[in-house]
Amino acid sequence: MSTSLIYALTGIVIAGLGLFHYLSQRNILRKILAGNFIGTGIFLFLVSSAARQVDGPIDPVPHALVLTGIVVAVSATALLLALVCRYHDETGSLTFDEENDE
Repeated sequence: MSTSLIYALTGIVIAGLGLFHYLSQRNILRKILAGNFIGTGIFLFLVSSAARQVDGPIDPVPHALVLTGIVVAVSATALLLALVCRYHDETGSLTFDEENDE
């Protein structure tokens, strides 16, 4: 089993665990954390799937895409946390209640 395959499988497992927790949690902060796990798993998978030549260097394009994705993910997480703080100030809750929408 090659190192790239181990990293790819690890990325898939991390993304799968993140998806499971995203679907099973009601707390908004836990959903944001689960979304970050999904992104981390995808980033790990993309880096591990970079094309490798026998005697040549690794293809830098997937690494550049992952680096850009990390910057976007950090920015999106900061925006989501600011929105959660605002939601908590307005409602006093960190969960979405369907009963209060009526």
